[in-house]
Amino acid sequence: MYKTIVLAYDGSDHAQKAAVIAGEEARIHQAKLVIVYAYDPVPEWLGEPLFEEALARRITCAKEKIEEAKERVGEVPVLETEILEGPAATAILRVAEVHKADLIVMGTRGLGGLAGTLLGSQSQKVVMLSECPVLLVK
Repeated sequence: MYKTIVLAYDGSDHAQKAAVIAGEEARIHQAKLVIVYAYDPVPEWLGEPLFEEALARRITCAKEKIEEAKERVGEVPVLETEILEGPAATAILRVAEVHKADLIVMGTRGLGGLAGTLLGSQSQKVVMLSECPVLLVK
């Protein structure tokens, strides 16, 4: 039985499918669902005012993605959201640790073969480093 589920959301087709599944799991288990969205850091070399403008755009985009995820998830017993700056895998793992997640749900692009081996992926990193089960959705 899951008490806390973390949904990693980036707006991709696979993440949209993952959101539906995460919502279903949260309802079935009466679990808290935490939606996490990570955005890339803004380079400091941009300087002012470009730095602030770029940061504001990224935060606005993140909020829009969170709202999109909420719609796809539907109504769940408890819903929280986290918007973090940095690599997605790091953000997902941090949120899972802080919230003591029992399950992480995320989409995967399905990089296979040589591309997956050489490039790696955020989902592969999460699977390898997570202390709880990870459900990957294609």
